Amino acid sequence: MLIAAGCSSDSGSGDDAGKDPSGLGATTSADATAAPTVQAAAYKKLPEPCAVLSKKTLTDLVPEGVKSGKEGTSSDTASRGSCSWTSLDNNGVKGSQFRWLNVSLLRFDSSQTQGEGDQLAASYFTKQVQEAQSVTGAKNVKSEPVAGAGAQATAVRYDLKKKEGAFKQQTVVARVENVVVTIDYNGAGLAGDKTPDAAALTKAAEKAVKEVVAAVTSANGSGSGSTGSPSASASKTPSKSASPSASPSKSAAKASPSASAGKKS
Repeated sequence: MLIAAGCSSDSGSGDDAGKDPSGLGATTSADATAAPTVQAAAYKKLPEPCAVLSKKTLTDLVPEGVKSGKEGTSSDTASRGSCSWTSLDNNGVKGSQFRWLNVSLLRFDSSQTQGEGDQLAASYFTKQVQEAQSVTGAKNVKSEPVAGAGAQATAVRYDLKKKEGAFKQQTVVARVENVVVTIDYNGAGLAGDKTPDAAALTKAAEKAVKEVVAAVTSANGSGSGSTGSPSASASKTPSKSASPSASPSKSAAKASPSASAGKKS
């Protein structure tokens, strides 16, 4: 009886000691802390969208509409914002020069479910460029990289024929860390006036996007995004987990510039 009791008391020791009673195996402390960490997004806020461009720049782009800035509605101004300007230089029977400018800002936060903010921004940047390159009715589409505007920047220009006239459209998309800046700028000669030079409009839009990128960097108290050099994470493959629902409405060229021109003319 004593021998049996002794054997019985040792039955919980040896190789079976410490095993999970459920039979699923022991869980180590290393397993419990194995959840991946996500790097915090570099930028935490956005600048006031209607104040990202200087008066001089606005005078160059929308000479008759410097004070016409209209801020878009946003339920979260720290994550998204936009502002648009309209200019109509009416020369009577000689025709009119129309300009329309829109600046859109979208900031991505890092999250465990979707990934790092800069990768989400990179994915959205690519999407914006692709959308600009595939606008319905666009002719003579041309794309070119833009230097000195954050980690990534591309300018897309094309011709768009409307009943009011022939529009020259420029869309410049730039990414600085976890923020994407989209500038849409178009011009047209209405009522018989000459069509504006596309190259000049593109140059003006590229200058503007650099100014907006600098404003984003300044608003966050950092100089890391203003040099035009890619951030350390810029070479990473853009995350495919960027949620389409995080995208703002298609305000830019999709906002029917001809409709705006018609109202002003």
